[in-house]
Amino acid sequence: MDAMNPTAGKGLATSPGALAGIKVIDLTRVLGGPYCTMILSDHGAEVIKIEPPQGDEVRDWGPPFDGPDASYFIGVNRNKRSIGLDLARPEGRAVLLRLLEGADVLVENFKPGGMEKWGLGYEKDLAPRFPGLIHCRVSGFGAEGPLGGLPGYDAILQAMTGLMSINGDPGTGPLRMGTPVVDLATGLYSSIAILMALHERGRSGRGQYLDMTLHDCGMALLHPQAANFFLNGKRPKATGNPHPNLAPYEKYQTRTGEIFIASGNNGQFRKLCAALGKPALADDPRFLVNADRLENRAALVAELADLLAGQDGHELTLRLLRLGLPAGPVLAVDEAMAAEHTAARAMVTELDGYRGLGTPIKMSRTPGGTRRKPPRFAQDNDEVLAAHGFSAEEVAALKQDGLLLTERRRG
Repeated sequence: MDAMNPTAGKGLATSPGALAGIKVIDLTRVLGGPYCTMILSDHGAEVIKIEPPQGDEVRDWGPPFDGPDASYFIGVNRNKRSIGLDLARPEGRAVLLRLLEGADVLVENFKPGGMEKWGLGYEKDLAPRFPGLIHCRVSGFGAEGPLGGLPGYDAILQAMTGLMSINGDPGTGPLRMGTPVVDLATGLYSSIAILMALHERGRSGRGQYLDMTLHDCGMALLHPQAANFFLNGKRPKATGNPHPNLAPYEKYQTRTGEIFIASGNNGQFRKLCAALGKPALADDPRFLVNADRLENRAALVAELADLLAGQDGHELTLRLLRLGLPAGPVLAVDEAMAAEHTAARAMVTELDGYRGLGTPIKMSRTPGGTRRKPPRFAQDNDEVLAAHGFSAEEVAALKQDGLLLTERRRG
């Protein structure tokens, strides 16, 4: 299997990647941390995923399963190597310290204080020994403040940061977003923070500690609701599909299915009315500018609904897009995966039976992509340790002592 051969699959890496030469030790589990390290691995970073004896628990978050591993694990762990190591024992932590030799980044999501309890805190333990190391901790709330040290989970943080309160509509009440947006955003922000720290290290030669929390990253997604609140002091409300600041901006039924239409300025609204065969609508005093359209949203929706009901939605949205107007069909996940443009953008990647979402980061000289299938638990024990100077006898002894796991410990 040659991941550098673009004919061997889809969405594969065809270069060493922008992060080639960067070594990441990944102690994370579940979603936010693994999503972060997959972004780095897609672009050439060497990511060594160290799993506890029980393994990353999302290997069990199915169905569906591929062999022993659930889709939840498979979706965020490609391009990594996996070893099973018991860090609860001092001898296991000694192995970790050997793996950290020459590492650029450590990412972990233990509860604040956990690494410190093990003698692996950044300031006291790691920074003096590895001055260039970037230590990224992903936690629920951080170590300080009234909620410092408490565990965090995506849906709970959606609730606590206000995200649920602006999702849904008056009929549903606060509604969890269907995708784990807080976890994913934390992974994204963490990868950005790591890249910033690597860039700064190029000037200073020094690593640093990155304090990334689900709480902060969830709150950072509150736009434009927070901006509206800071300006008018009014509690933002859930509006469903309509935008709180723009009209028209919502879903409509057509003869062939639902579509979404948006209008970002008065010029776009005027062009939309002309394209729908009713240019005079743009001169209606109720709809002259965006503030008028927001005030008279119900009347505007009724007008557009009548114009759209008999249309072929797919043909219409394509025609509108070609006119420079925001519009698109409302697709189900399977329809989006099968769309021609999805294939053209390599947003479904395939390699040796593995299928996943491709990297959205497209680079001209150093493109990233799939290099390795998501690892089975501990499948790379021998390879990783040998590459870090462990002899065959040392590896055998670690397995014999139960420090290096070859199978997940159940119960």
